[in-house]
Amino acid sequence: MNAEERLNFITRNLQEVLNKPIIEKILADGEHPRIYWGTAPTGKPHCGYLVAMTKLADFLKADCSVIVLLADLHAFLDSKPDEVVLQYRVKYYSMVVKAMLTALGVPTEKLEFRLGRDYQLTGEYVMDLFRMSNITSVNDAKRAGAEVVKQTDNPALSGLIYPLMQALDEEYLKVDIQFGGVDQRKIFVLAEEYLPPLGYKKRAHLMNPMVPGLGQGGKMSASDPNSKIDLVEDPAVVKKKISKSFAAPGVVEGNGLIGFVQYVILPVGDIRDGKPEFFINRDEKWGGPITYTNIEDLKRDYAEEKLSPADLKIGVTDSINSLLKPMREMLLDNPEFIEIEQKAYPPPEEKTKKVKKVKKDKGSRYPGGQAPVAPEAVVASAEQAAQEFEKLELKQ
Repeated sequence: MNAEERLNFITRNLQEVLNKPIIEKILADGEHPRIYWGTAPTGKPHCGYLVAMTKLADFLKADCSVIVLLADLHAFLDSKPDEVVLQYRVKYYSMVVKAMLTALGVPTEKLEFRLGRDYQLTGEYVMDLFRMSNITSVNDAKRAGAEVVKQTDNPALSGLIYPLMQALDEEYLKVDIQFGGVDQRKIFVLAEEYLPPLGYKKRAHLMNPMVPGLGQGGKMSASDPNSKIDLVEDPAVVKKKISKSFAAPGVVEGNGLIGFVQYVILPVGDIRDGKPEFFINRDEKWGGPITYTNIEDLKRDYAEEKLSPADLKIGVTDSINSLLKPMREMLLDNPEFIEIEQKAYPPPEEKTKKVKKVKKDKGSRYPGGQAPVAPEAVVASAEQAAQEFEKLELKQ
């Protein structure tokens, strides 16, 4: 491929590109751009991760050097898991990322996998982190991580360190480009602003769109089980989640199912088979089966209500289950993966409340109970009490 064709593969299907001239110059010189994509092993990866996987395939096709950073220390700063659990999550992510890429036909041997702690704990890196913290304001650091780091009314200091480290990773991985979701844009801008004062070059940044969740609005998120589909989700669960997903008739904007077709199903078809296709096995009484090869036609038909939400859900369900099938087989048939999954995401412990036992008043008419008092005994007791009272009065 010539420089223009390589640039097209690098930048296609993205939402935004920052500092594009940097990429153009590298390609014009006939060089191989070094690109890194980082992921923090926190919640379980879901189908939204396939958007990034399709871009990694594009980068490799454009003859770029691609690094996958398993950012374990970023995960520690963000979700603060137990250290042992964190190491299992690193293994889990590594296996899942490789399974996704293998299912897409991407040769994983061409990728370079790196672990954050391998260089982020060195004296040189820590010193640079101190240097950057000296020139970065609290407001700038907080704003940079606003859409990536968990936000609370009383945030921890770790949330301010997170974006500074992500910026420094560009220098320590020796890359020309950082790739990530558009939700990381503010971190990318922080890197462009604060790396040059430390004597490091400015990089280009590539941003893919975020796949809308299956609910009403918002992105597909690992923290919201109703908005996402896990990569090893059971086919019946996939069907149930898709059937319950929000899809208003004729409304294209914010439709998570259309977004999934646009950013996952069509690009995956292009990568695997060389032709983007979305097939809907529609009933004959509603027009029969239909195949879309571009998103514009699908959006038009849906907006004009020529394509119903029910038909769209049938097509997405079938496509997702077909896409996930090889990943399920690769992972769930592997005993090592099952063991790692259980240790990386142990089921929550059930809290049992201790109920204080109250002794039941069974009365006196049960076996072993106190015998009933005879009426004459009650009378005798009353007479005795009266006599005692008279004696008391005489004494007074």
